[in-house]
Amino acid sequence: MSRKVDILIVGAGPTGLGAASRLKQHKHEDWLLVDAFEEAGGLAMTDITPEGFLFDMGGHVIFSHYDYFDQILDAAVGTGPEHWAVHERVSYVWMRNTWVPYPFQNNIVSLPLEDQINCINGLIKATVDNAMATTAPKNFDEWILRVMGKGIADIFMRPYNFKVWAVPTEKMQCSWLGERVATANVSKVVENVLRNKTENNWGPNAVFRFPQEGGTGAIWKKVAALLPKEKQQYNTKVTGIDAPNKTVTLSDGTSIQYNKLISTLPLDIMLNWTGHRDLAQQLTYSSSHIIGLGLRGQNPHDNKCWMYYPEDDCPFYRCTVFSHYAAKNAPTADVKLPTLRHGDKSLPVGDASAREGPYWSLMFEVSENKTFKPVNLDTIVEETIQGAINTKMIQSTDEIVSIYYRRLEHGYPTPSLERDGVLEKALPLLQAQGIWSRGRFGSYKYEVANQDHSCVIGVEAADNILFGAKEFTLLYPSLTNEGGKKNTSIVYAP
Repeated sequence: MSRKVDILIVGAGPTGLGAASRLKQHKHEDWLLVDAFEEAGGLAMTDITPEGFLFDMGGHVIFSHYDYFDQILDAAVGTGPEHWAVHERVSYVWMRNTWVPYPFQNNIVSLPLEDQINCINGLIKATVDNAMATTAPKNFDEWILRVMGKGIADIFMRPYNFKVWAVPTEKMQCSWLGERVATANVSKVVENVLRNKTENNWGPNAVFRFPQEGGTGAIWKKVAALLPKEKQQYNTKVTGIDAPNKTVTLSDGTSIQYNKLISTLPLDIMLNWTGHRDLAQQLTYSSSHIIGLGLRGQNPHDNKCWMYYPEDDCPFYRCTVFSHYAAKNAPTADVKLPTLRHGDKSLPVGDASAREGPYWSLMFEVSENKTFKPVNLDTIVEETIQGAINTKMIQSTDEIVSIYYRRLEHGYPTPSLERDGVLEKALPLLQAQGIWSRGRFGSYKYEVANQDHSCVIGVEAADNILFGAKEFTLLYPSLTNEGGKKNTSIVYAP
């Protein structure tokens, strides 16, 4: 059986929902959104453990470059403290058995003296070398050395970025950086050391908000609820595409014909399906492992939000105190849960009965690349729990009442050396066939892959299809992110 639709949207994450919302706003009626999962959210969904702990698919928080994004979220979720918790970012880097305020490169004063000396010497040399350089850095590793010097590179930037991206920094380009990575000002670094001063207000997410209930996934389910139910089809997986005949095949054996397709499927998969394996093979991505721990007791980490881990005493690169974001991310204190184990699983559980809380939770992220950084699926949860003990996030005697684990095949689109060359060919090639490949993995641009970017990329794709409007976010990532300016040119209306 086959049906026809003018605009087909594949994927009900932020990009697909942004596109659908814009089509509805323009009163374009002939569209359909399909998604493989049973509810909206995509990579921004939230899972709930049987014990009642919520975990996102990574460290998602809400900050925005667009009025449109703020407006659609407020329309969907509501406004004010009843619906949103607002936090000042409190982040640290765990290394040398101590906490260094984020961003690391501005706060080397927290390091042992010898490390401070190495970092400052490296910065001074990098400043001189950069002033004399006649060419741009060839890759991310050269950029790190050029901007921060060998000391910071070896102590933090190289090991940390390998843990995040799961590929060596020499194999990554540097055009994506922008507001993603804080540069190092040698004068400021030296001044902070001499004054014994730290600073941590860098970046667009210095203040962020988070929904009071339901996790990040609740936002996108509520955005989906603003759209006509009859135009959304879930539990519907696309299994193939006939691009010349503008038809997608679904897992139930049916097909859909379209005039225009907005696809948020990973670009590497779409290129393989459309016969461009040579381009697909040049794209690189990492997989993500999300491990969550629900614990009995009071959160011992004050107002810490998330922490970074460059060293090899743990497998994770980031840990989020997820219960800090919203009280309803963990069960209420009167809920009775049994202790599954202690941090050190060799310790006996003295009382296995269900007992009251209070409760708190941690969420860990581990990257994987099959070539450069494989992960043992059988041991990664245990390695993470031991790493949490090693880094003092939990104690060996802490009571674990819930354990969550999920692997995402496509976690991060890697800004590899080959990426831009592939995108310059692949995106226009697909668009000429009526396929707008967009979104975090649809367009593979990590620099515009936050939730706000992803949503508006969908909005701008819809505008491009209907009116030929320029897709500013996709085409000009640096200008999009420049100086924290907010885009006010597009407005949401229900």
